[in-house]
Amino acid sequence: MDSQPSDRLDATFSALADPTRRAILARLTLGEASVMELTKPFAMSQPAISKHLRVLERAGLISRGRDAQRRPCRIEPIALAEATGWLDGYRQFWESQFQHLDTLLAEMQSMHQGAEASPQPKNQSQAQDEQAQGTEEK
Repeated sequence: MDSQPSDRLDATFSALADPTRRAILARLTLGEASVMELTKPFAMSQPAISKHLRVLERAGLISRGRDAQRRPCRIEPIALAEATGWLDGYRQFWESQFQHLDTLLAEMQSMHQGAEASPQPKNQSQAQDEQAQGTEEK
């Protein structure tokens, strides 16, 4: 059994579990950025942001290039696409379950409306109660 896809998926979800890393990815959807540019919106040091970037890089969510002295970070779509594909299988499962539930609900509503439209047969207790009321009125 190949554990590599599972390991990569684990790394992706682990990296995405942190709100700072999700914010970094959101920023990178706008285009590449340097570590210093990514540090600006956060109340943390550049080494702390660098640690987050290493986690994202190990998960395959970003890559870092080399442009003279600058090392721009850019988002890498493959790991996100794999996670999306995995989640999509569960989305399809739940949509199918909801469709079955919708069908069942429609059947129950139809049966309920049909029961309201036709007169209900009286049970023996109801018939006796009506007879007793008729006798009292006379």
